[in-house]
Amino acid sequence: MNYNLNDLQANAPKTSTWSSLGKLLKLISHERKNLLMALTAILTNSTLNLFGPLIIGNTIDKYIMVQHRNYNGVLQNCALLLGMYLLALFASYFQTILMGGVGQRMLFTLRNAIFNKLQLLPVGFFNQNKAGDLISRINNDTDKLNQFFSQSLMQFIGSIATMLGAGIFLLSINIKLGLATLIPGLAILIFTSLTSAWVKRKNARNLKSVGGMSGEIQESLNNFKVIIAFNRRDYFRKRFDEANQDNYKTAIGAGIANNSYLPVYSLFSSFAQLIVLVYGVYLVSKGELGVGILAVSYFSYSNQFYNPLRQLASLWTGFQTAMAGWDRISHILTLETDLVTIDNSVADASASLLEFKNVHFSYDDSREILHNISFKLERGKTYALVGPTGGGKTTTASLIARLYDATKGMVLLDGKDIRTYAPLERTQKIGFILQEPFLFTGTVRENILYGNEIYVDYTNEQLEKAIFDANLESLLAIFEQGLDTKVLSSGDSISLGQKQLIAFMRAVLRNPELLILDEATANIDTITEKLLSDILNKLPETTTRVIIAHRLNTIENADEIYFVNSGEVILAGSFDHAMDMLLQGKRVS
Repeated sequence: MNYNLNDLQANAPKTSTWSSLGKLLKLISHERKNLLMALTAILTNSTLNLFGPLIIGNTIDKYIMVQHRNYNGVLQNCALLLGMYLLALFASYFQTILMGGVGQRMLFTLRNAIFNKLQLLPVGFFNQNKAGDLISRINNDTDKLNQFFSQSLMQFIGSIATMLGAGIFLLSINIKLGLATLIPGLAILIFTSLTSAWVKRKNARNLKSVGGMSGEIQESLNNFKVIIAFNRRDYFRKRFDEANQDNYKTAIGAGIANNSYLPVYSLFSSFAQLIVLVYGVYLVSKGELGVGILAVSYFSYSNQFYNPLRQLASLWTGFQTAMAGWDRISHILTLETDLVTIDNSVADASASLLEFKNVHFSYDDSREILHNISFKLERGKTYALVGPTGGGKTTTASLIARLYDATKGMVLLDGKDIRTYAPLERTQKIGFILQEPFLFTGTVRENILYGNEIYVDYTNEQLEKAIFDANLESLLAIFEQGLDTKVLSSGDSISLGQKQLIAFMRAVLRNPELLILDEATANIDTITEKLLSDILNKLPETTTRVIIAHRLNTIENADEIYFVNSGEVILAGSFDHAMDMLLQGKRVS
């Protein structure tokens, strides 16, 4: 299955901005009450501010121009305006507090949703996407949404409300002058509708390049030892420069797109002011409009219509950036794992612990890795998978552990389709020691107990006894501070061989029915390897072992040896026969 997010986003059907916004609002539907209260507050603020110019204009025309300085009326209206503006201030502050909380909770919800989704996706997803790009989506893209919701959304709605209210006042005071004043606004609307998709694309490309640069930095820093060892800082600089140049170009493009609105909006706003001045003076001369209404009210409402448009010029680009970020996030949230648990099937009566039945597998549709594989693993036996590098040994082991599903055919565990087992039940039955084990920052104890709830409440003394009972005390003794030895996820605090020993103890303590060792002894010395061999021999008689190794002494005592190459798994028989197969020129096809 294709899990590459960049491919999925490029091939996804185009969705409208408002459709994307609707999906986002569904995700935060639990904030509906707070959003409605904030909306009420901002509409109250806009309404109160809209009545101000009308009251001022009427005060000038009625109490100053007509009644010749009626100060009582002026003072009464001033008191009314003061009360209105104080109430508007409170409403504005209230909605700011509310939306700040909504933005932070939305950020929390989004990041939780993405991270929980990542937990459900299969290994194939992480093989096809860079960690840096995923981190950018979790951190950068969600923050763009938070900034818009907490800082800009209510300004956006308030600006629209102010514009609509100002437009209504303009038309109600004098419909002819109102229509003439709003004509430039229609031109702005047409310009915005024509350029919105272009602005969104520019911002989407910029966010993608930010993710690419994060991925490049993360990959280079993770492998910095190799860069130093081969003295290839120039390669590091070249790769980073390419990513940085791409980010620079897309940022310039997004900046040009984002800043295109303001000068256009300002130009049409100036046209509107010119129309009000010329046509308004004409109407005053004909007695159709008062001086106070024109000089104060009409110019104020004209400004209250077009000034929010200038604000919308910057708010709209922030909105488009947020929606571009949401598109990148939603592509993760809509993914579903292809490793689904199917309904329980009737178990076949079989003595085999695990069986491959006509299994085919490919990572993508371009090349099949395994072709029509069939074999059985019986309880209590030790099996070795040998073959040249790239022959399919690790792929076979991954199918056994169900890190992937077969493209065709079936894998049976205890006579049942392995897909019928819940993940917890399957991982209790199957232990997997990877070629490059991963450890978390913490202690040896914490890493040993990872994913093992049986011993989670044990004291160190109780855990040490459990380790002794599992014949693992010789491995624990290698660590100077025992269970309290510090471990860093980078692995710098301990050797790679010690990391594999911790992974070995972690797997064995789970007491699995099937234990897979993928080059588990590749990075340890021969003495420690002998210790591991003795521990494997002391495992319960019912434990099945699958060993992938290149060292001959590791596999010579296996009960059965399978030769894996060119997509085929062939029973090699004896150790000598397996060696003959290697020496006879079997190579990766």
